[in-house]
Amino acid sequence: MEDRYGHHISYLRVSITDRCNERCHYCMPTEEQEWLARDEVLTYEELLRLIRITVDLGVRKIRITGGEPLTRRDVIWFMDQLGKVPGLTDIGLSTNGTLLARPVGEGGVTHAERLRQAGVRTVNVSLDTLDRTTYQRVTGRDFFPLVLDGLEAAKSAGFEQIKLNCVLMRHRNEHEIWDLVRFAETHGYLLRFIELMPVSTTEVLSEENFFPIAEARRLIEYQFGTLEPAPDFRTNGPATYYRLSSGQTIGFIGAMTNLHFCETCNKLRLTCEGRLRPCLGSHLEHDLLGPLRAGASDEELRRHILEVVDKKPKEHDFRGAYQPGRRMIAIGG
Repeated sequence: MEDRYGHHISYLRVSITDRCNERCHYCMPTEEQEWLARDEVLTYEELLRLIRITVDLGVRKIRITGGEPLTRRDVIWFMDQLGKVPGLTDIGLSTNGTLLARPVGEGGVTHAERLRQAGVRTVNVSLDTLDRTTYQRVTGRDFFPLVLDGLEAAKSAGFEQIKLNCVLMRHRNEHEIWDLVRFAETHGYLLRFIELMPVSTTEVLSEENFFPIAEARRLIEYQFGTLEPAPDFRTNGPATYYRLSSGQTIGFIGAMTNLHFCETCNKLRLTCEGRLRPCLGSHLEHDLLGPLRAGASDEELRRHILEVVDKKPKEHDFRGAYQPGRRMIAIGG
């Protein structure tokens, strides 16, 4: 699949639930969240059907997201089935890490171990701070020890790559950047710093809160020396990577300040209620749940998907007067 701007689409992020066991303020509102009813969410069988069609169209990587995907019942069954989809070469999971160490079934096997057995190659874990009090303030939950346990479980499970995603927030965690760099290097995690985006409310992205990746880079170089560009190091997402003299690789995701951010975009997003979005920073989305449940054939669904690809914008709208229409918790992380 290729859009009118030359974006080659090979990556689909799939949200399987809007529910989460945390309350990060940049992802969901502080007021009571209204969860989707069960019949408004794609079943596992419907998800697998849509995924198979996108793989036939050229998608090679799937990343499962939420909400917190591991809160959905029978998620391991779904991941087992996903690992059997012909043509799918790369399966990843985005998670807050709090449930990775939880046992699944008998024998004390953890979520992390079962996910690895199902064919999950990489795990992205959200970690904005190494301070338990700050973690509770940012996420609304005192789950920091569970995240550390989850990371250890992921290491033991043998994932090919464990990434730490750190959202930069001024006056919240910029003083921890050096500690996060050391923590990632000590444990062999790939650390990425991410700029705030207006995906929850516009108030989240205020001058007071926003911390650009350029400032983070300057802080890192002040402490650790020059960051050398690493154009040979790529993952499937939009991160730009650099290396320290120690050999440690660090990524930066700057949707707001990197003017070339969208040039190599290869991604679509499927929300848990069946809306296909060609861009996170655009209100464009296309309902697939309706046609799916109305009896659409695979060929008809293929045409719907290709219509979305054709409408993929050249770049996101975040730098304009963007007004969030849906919370990040509803779109999928």
